[in-house]
Order: sequence, then C-alpha cells, then structure tokens
Amino acid sequence: MQGNPLLKLLRLALPFWRGMLLAALLGTLTISSSVSLMAASAWLISRAGQQPSIAELSLAVVGVRFFGIARGVFRYLERLVSHDVTLRLLVQLRVSFYAALEPLAPARLLSFRSGDLLSRVIDDIENLQNLYVRTIAPPIVAILIVIGVSVFLGALDLSLMVVVLGFLLVAGIIIPLWAWQMSHMVGAQRVMARSAFNATLVDTLQGLPEALVYNQIPRLQAMMTERRQAMLTADKQVARADAWQVALMMAVTSGAGLAVVSMAIPRIEGVLLATVTLATIAVFEAFTPLAQAAVHLGVYSQVAERLFHLTDISCAVKDPAVPAPAPAQGHVQFEAVTFRYSPEIPLVLNYLSLDVKPGEHIAILGSSGSGKSTLVNLLLRFWEYEDGHIWLDDRELRDYQQVDVRQFFGVMTQRTHLFNTTIRENIGIARPDSTPEAIEDAARRAQIHEFICSLPDGYDTLVGEDGTALSGGQRQRIALARVLLKDAPVIILDEATANLDTETERAVMETVLEVVSGRSLILLTHRQVLLERMDRIYRFEEHKLVPYLPFKISN
Repeated sequence: MQGNPLLKLLRLALPFWRGMLLAALLGTLTISSSVSLMAASAWLISRAGQQPSIAELSLAVVGVRFFGIARGVFRYLERLVSHDVTLRLLVQLRVSFYAALEPLAPARLLSFRSGDLLSRVIDDIENLQNLYVRTIAPPIVAILIVIGVSVFLGALDLSLMVVVLGFLLVAGIIIPLWAWQMSHMVGAQRVMARSAFNATLVDTLQGLPEALVYNQIPRLQAMMTERRQAMLTADKQVARADAWQVALMMAVTSGAGLAVVSMAIPRIEGVLLATVTLATIAVFEAFTPLAQAAVHLGVYSQVAERLFHLTDISCAVKDPAVPAPAPAQGHVQFEAVTFRYSPEIPLVLNYLSLDVKPGEHIAILGSSGSGKSTLVNLLLRFWEYEDGHIWLDDRELRDYQQVDVRQFFGVMTQRTHLFNTTIRENIGIARPDSTPEAIEDAARRAQIHEFICSLPDGYDTLVGEDGTALSGGQRQRIALARVLLKDAPVIILDEATANLDTETERAVMETVLEVVSGRSLILLTHRQVLLERMDRIYRFEEHKLVPYLPFKISN
C-alpha cells in the first residue's frame, strides 16, 4: 500500500472542504460565544458588587443574554453542518469502497473471510465518522481561538498572554502527542480484535446447522468468548487512555486558571480578575477534542490501513481501453487456453480447445476439480487466462467490457444464490426492468409457476437466507427461471442438477432443453442424464477436452 492511509482519507474529504470550513467557522463562533459569555458574566458580577448605576451594567446584561443564546444557536448549527458533511463523507466512502471492492470479486477476495469483509464495510467505515468530526475541524477552531485569546490577553498584559499560551501549548500539542503515543498500538489492537470477533460471529452463524449436527457448539462458544474478551480488553485500554487525557486536560485547565489568578492580581484591576480567569478556563473547551482525537488516532489509522489494503489490490481482470461492441451471435471458441489459479499450483487447463457454434448443445463431463467450473470463470471474466485465446463472435474475449460479456451468458450453477427476499425479486434480478408478466412467464417455462401460486403469498413469498425455505429442486427451478428471464444467447449449466434426485434432475433437464431451443447450451456435469440429446459430448482428460462417445449421439 502506497502513501499514508490517513492522508488518503483526508484527500477523500477535499470535495467537502466548504462544508468542513463552515463547520470550523461555526465551531469557532461557538467557543468564542462560550468564552465571551464567561467573561461577560464574570465582569457583570464583579462590577455589580461595586454597586454602580444600572446604566453601566446594561451593556454587559445584553452581552450575557446575547452570548448565552448565540452559544446554543452556533452549537446547533455547527453540529448540523458537521454531521451533514460527515454523513455525506461516509456515503461517499462506502460507495467508493464498494466500487473498488466489486471488481475484485471473486478472484481477489478468496483469501478474505466474509465476516472480515462485513466488518470493513460496516464497522471500519462507521468508525471514520469520528475522524472527520474530531480531527479536521478542531485544529482549525483551536488555532483561531488561540489568535483571539492572544489578542485579548495581549491587550491586558503580555506576561499573562505568554503564560496562557504555554498552557495552551501543553493542552494542544504535548497532551495529544502523549495520548497518541500511549494508545496508538492499543487502537490498532482494538480494530483487529473487533474484526476477529465479527468474522468469527458471521462464520458461526453461517455454519450453525453443521455445528449443531457435529456437537461443536461448546468449542464455538469458547472461541467467541475468547474473541469477545480480547475485544473488551482493547476497549478498556482505549478507555483508560481516554480517561487519562481527560484528567490531564482538567489538570492543565485548572493550572492555567490558578496561574492566571496568581499573575493577574498585581497586574490588572480587580474587576477584571474573574473575567480573565474564567475566560482562560473556557478557552480550553477548544482543545479537549484534540486530545480525544489523539487517543483514537490508532483506531483511525488501523481502520484506514485495513480499508486501503483491500481497495489498493489490483484487479485480476481489467476492461480494455477501447472496448469492442457487445457480442450478439453466440459463437464461443477456446484455442489452446492455459490457466492456473496461482503460480504455486498445477495447471487447471492445459492448451484446451473447444468450439461451440451458435445454437449448438454440448456437454462437458468431468469429476469435481477437473476444471469444468474454470471454463465458466474464464468466460465470465472472473479470472484472466494465461496463454491461448478465447473468442466470442470472432473477437478476443479481452476486447469486450466485462459487463457486456456477462450479459451475454445465462449461468445456472449447483449453488445458485437466492437472496433473502421474495421469489419475484429473486427471479427479477436477472432483468430489473422486467414486468410481472415476464417474470411469471419465465416461471412457467421453468415449471415452477404452479408451485409459487400455491403458496399463501405467491410471488411475494420470502425464500429465507439462501433459499432455505425451499427444497433443492424448487431452488434450482427458480434459478432456471432467472436464467430464462435473462434471455441470454448462451446458456451455461454448471452442475446445476447435482443436488437433485434422479426424477427431479430429469424433469429439470427436460425443461432446460425445451426452453433453450435455438440458443447455445454448454452443460458441465459429471452425470449422464439426457446426454443423448446433446450435439456433442466432451470429457476432461489431463486438463484438456477430448471427444466422449459412450453411445450414438442423435443430431
């Protein structure tokens, strides 16, 4: 990862500099009103003790009322603007993160746990709201307040100004640096502990049925307890550092007040003593966020590093600079294609060649791990092939945009994912602009319409997480309806019936062959159901495809 991650985050905030500057200005006005309120109140009380005429106090009375109201108004406006900017920044950050994440799937995300990715998308980005609220604006506010205090105290006594600036230096630089040094490693540990806890939690929930079957609940509970304890320990250490900086800040504030009183007694008139002292104490309100930000700077840094570690990964597949027009015919060719998933493992495809003409139905046989799914991954541009050529309508596959290539294929796999929403939305995801009639027509052709209509909520029935409310055959037919709705020129079935019983498998295959008439079909399987209906059959042998003729193939 190149560059400081915090600087990268700050660069993302540049488009919102106007809002942040306005928030800083409103924050300055808030602290200024607070300081002025304390100063005016102290002078009013001190002067009133001398029993002057009411006319001499009228301006101070008006000032106290004005600054009291102004402080609340400016604080409200500052919170309104700063949180608006922060939430807009978080939206942009989430969108940017997802936009960077999407091209990495699936090739670059295999080494990441789903719980870890979820933690980065939700918790890590959520933590960054404090970075923008507490780190960008507070230094600007503190600098402006220092300038104002210097002018005010300098007009009264230069020695007072120097002393107060010394205390402000401690509060604004020394304490934050000490707090950061004390907590930056703890903050990183806190992020990692929370990430490990979330990842373990998601993995446990996803594998809960298997854990119950194999009596692994006690072990998982112990693991969750260990992760939770590590997270709580890190939280306590961060909280301890936060408490120390609060205590030190209060000590410095009190020390500044005592020092000002001690020096001011022989130097300025008595009516101004309380004014100068309370105004000095009120100034430190602008420096409290600096120390708090320093405590959490380790969290921000680790969060930023985790995010950019992921988004800085280069994509496995990239679009061409000048893409070719979208394919239309359905002619697919592999020419001496070589591929492996990483340099450390053997070849999966070794000079593999295949020619699928428009409208042809072919079957490819092979055991699990032989390379059948790899063909799909390459055709869908999930991975980049090493040597050889893949042609689509007589153009190199690399010449097309990825979105155009994926629109060209309709894919049904052994584990087609069903989202935890309605049947209608699960089918309609293939073509978001499709009408209810088109969705129902696709369901009829997949022979699942009658079953859906028999449900109490029909097409509005929720399928559960990954379709757990449905049987295997029902899930596959809904997946088939999704493929049919897409109406792609080339249909690919990758072990689509592997989990079905023989009767259901034959029924699904009969439906597929009926509805894909006139379109290309690539059937990847290790079973021999209705293979006699295929135009050609191949099998994997030594990472290549060879003709396979166990019986006479009808034309």
